[in-house]
Amino acid sequence: MNKELSPLPHPAAAPGTLDAQVDCALWQLGFRPFYLLAAFFSVLSILLWVAQFTGHPFFRYLQASLAHAHEMLFGYMTAVIAGFLLTAVRAWTNQSTATGWPLMALAGLWVAGRLLVFTPLTMTATVVNATFPVALAVAIGIPLWRARSVRNYFFVGLLVLMSALIVLVHLGLQGRIEVSPHRALQLVLDVMLFIMAVMGGRVIPMFTNNGIPGVYALRHALVEKMALGSVIGLFAMDVLPTPQVLSAAMALLAALAHGTRLYLWKPWRTLKTPLIWILHAAYVWIVIYLVLRGFSNPDRLSGHFAIHALTVGAMGGLTLGMMTRTAKGHTGRPLVADHYERAMFILVQGAAVVRVFGGMLFPGLFAASIVLSGSLWALAFGLYTVRYWPILMYPRVDGKPG
Repeated sequence: MNKELSPLPHPAAAPGTLDAQVDCALWQLGFRPFYLLAAFFSVLSILLWVAQFTGHPFFRYLQASLAHAHEMLFGYMTAVIAGFLLTAVRAWTNQSTATGWPLMALAGLWVAGRLLVFTPLTMTATVVNATFPVALAVAIGIPLWRARSVRNYFFVGLLVLMSALIVLVHLGLQGRIEVSPHRALQLVLDVMLFIMAVMGGRVIPMFTNNGIPGVYALRHALVEKMALGSVIGLFAMDVLPTPQVLSAAMALLAALAHGTRLYLWKPWRTLKTPLIWILHAAYVWIVIYLVLRGFSNPDRLSGHFAIHALTVGAMGGLTLGMMTRTAKGHTGRPLVADHYERAMFILVQGAAVVRVFGGMLFPGLFAASIVLSGSLWALAFGLYTVRYWPILMYPRVDGKPG
């Protein structure tokens, strides 16, 4: 990928006409409904988790932290991934992706999965949640195959793998197989980390060089192989029975590779450009996660701090940064952050700092750190929902399609 994501050219209403002003564009491209759903749901989901943590349960099927992890990974993250891939594949292949009724059907399937986890219909919830990544794989696989975009075929495989892991989580939770759902969720985290590592390596240096002249963010072939290979190694060690010392060593090797990768991108040159520094800041949390994982016992509370460095810091920051940038780019708006976006970025970074280091440094404030971090997260994505609702609902300001 050597250019910014861009829509396919086709006839559209002229800018300023009545049709361009009043038509709903929500179902014209995948990023529109799925970014909006992801942002709104992330606020709702985190507030439900805080309520559950403080003694007010809502979920009937999933319980405690498992509900929180399930919905943030299979709810929020899959929605963001869907929005990004449906949009990016169109740009990569010059082929159409789901719009109109097919896109509505995909969104409806995702919504059904979110609703079913509140019910006792356990097998139905399993099937519906596992079907969504497969349906998305088909939706992007057809245009990838038509364009023979071989370098992106692996996304189809990752989505199918994610579907299998969803089944594993649910069957383990239901007691149908002897698999810990928490271990299965760790494998999902490894898959998410790999996706972020691949996409981060593609877009962060490109966006940096395009957005800040003279930075020259670099990519080194050996570092790239080590960064991605070490994540694959972690996944393999999480699948197979592996001594903790070997897993820790692999995590620290991965931290070195990703830290070197980030250094080559020159993050210190991005501080005056919020749409760029948020991506670099999110990537810093990947390095922090890997370091903490290397020194943490995953079976104890210390492992939870590492996990939240990845989920709140890296996933939260990277997805919010990409949802902002691609929404602006694909609606014809300047790629410049205003005070709303800067506030969102600071809030999500604050949520990560509080969640990871608050309870770690001040154990007596562990519960308070969860509530505060969740509140900061909800504010960040609440701002995105309110700010981007009209942007995602209505046509591009330049009258082009997308």
